[in-house]
Amino acid sequence: MPSSFLPKLNNDSFQNALAKEDELALFDLLVQPLHEALYEKNDFSFMNSLSEGQQLFLSYDYLRMQVEQGGFIQFLVNGYAPLLMNMPEWFSKIGATEMALLIDDVLKVYVLNIDFFQPDINVEAFGKLYEELKEFEELDRRFDTIKATALKQMVEMAKGTLSEFCTLV
Repeated sequence: MPSSFLPKLNNDSFQNALAKEDELALFDLLVQPLHEALYEKNDFSFMNSLSEGQQLFLSYDYLRMQVEQGGFIQFLVNGYAPLLMNMPEWFSKIGATEMALLIDDVLKVYVLNIDFFQPDINVEAFGKLYEELKEFEELDRRFDTIKATALKQMVEMAKGTLSEFCTLV
């Protein structure tokens, strides 16, 4: 699906990030306008107006920020599980098979333990999840080992389909 939201990015900023071959800088440059628009609209249904690539970038950025701070448990407790649903397919399409398999495994463990992830969980119960759901430790470790490769694959896909993400001015 094409995007109905194509932010305008400064061509010089984009070319500088390209020249540095800094995947994270390119990723941030492409995802930041999506965060700003989502924040402005204050409604996750905005995601439906984005292309698959934009949805992947925005979903992955939420995943990355949460998992790097508190693991998949934090991501799931904070109610972001719906962002995972299409990620295995999207990652498979861009050749990020390991990340696709990891997200699929996270979804499986989540479904088996869904009762632990209640919206009204208190701080004490949240802390205990790390003791009770040890299987997430290995999933967190796998994420740490493959996240750089997945990010590189995402950025390569975006460079090849830049018109799906933005307009350079």
